[in-house]
Amino acid sequence: MSASDAYQASRYDIQQDRGPSGGLDVSQVREVIPGPVRRTSAGNRSPYTVNGRTYQVMRSEEGYRERGFASWYGEKFHGHKTSNGEIYDMFQLSAAHKSMPIPGFLRVTNLENNRSIIVRVNDRGPFHSDRVLDLSYAAAYMLDFHNKGTAMVEIEAIVPPAAPTLADQSVPVQRAPAPVSMAGGTGQFLQVGAFSDLRAAEQLSQKLRALTTRPVFIRSVENEDQQSLHRVRVGPIPDAAELARITDSVVAADLGRPYAVRD
Repeated sequence: MSASDAYQASRYDIQQDRGPSGGLDVSQVREVIPGPVRRTSAGNRSPYTVNGRTYQVMRSEEGYRERGFASWYGEKFHGHKTSNGEIYDMFQLSAAHKSMPIPGFLRVTNLENNRSIIVRVNDRGPFHSDRVLDLSYAAAYMLDFHNKGTAMVEIEAIVPPAAPTLADQSVPVQRAPAPVSMAGGTGQFLQVGAFSDLRAAEQLSQKLRALTTRPVFIRSVENEDQQSLHRVRVGPIPDAAELARITDSVVAADLGRPYAVRD
């Protein structure tokens, strides 16, 4: 059970949490690019108490790294407010944490398969002593543990530039890029992964070159504070049939769940 309002279970229409009945369209999952955020007292009051236990919010997440079990939350909480007032969207990459200042960013690595993503932390929880993080359904899907309850992960804080302290200060928010269409046609690329660590992107690229004769390259993007995200892509791929074949090869090699993008 999540984070933000678990102790108010009666406010939710669904009593037992679950994944989306219609599945997940990965082309609609936006990459999270860390950038300046606006932090207020909402979700950051410290200390706070849930289920009789008191928690302290970090003054800063700088240097924070931890290993432990992550769980995920889904349809029961979809469309409801998170602890800092944002709307929870199970189809995007977000997370709940007991003590990080929010909003914030974490790199999450599934230690069972080495898949890694960046998530936006905007909620509180999980309020279980054996778990360190509650991920959105989409985040669990991208890390490939959506079909089970938990996974052993490593989490590492990514400090947003010029992030304010826990006060009602405003810093411009950098929005995640809009989703890219899956429409057919020539000139498509497969995006296989996205990493803040260039070495991880290069390692994946080397493995992909053994699977296809199509070009494999890294497309790096930077926000205004020079923080980079390195996207690993294959292409261009001229037709849908070949795109499907390469996708199947990548999945079979356990290198990720690629999706089509326009360069």
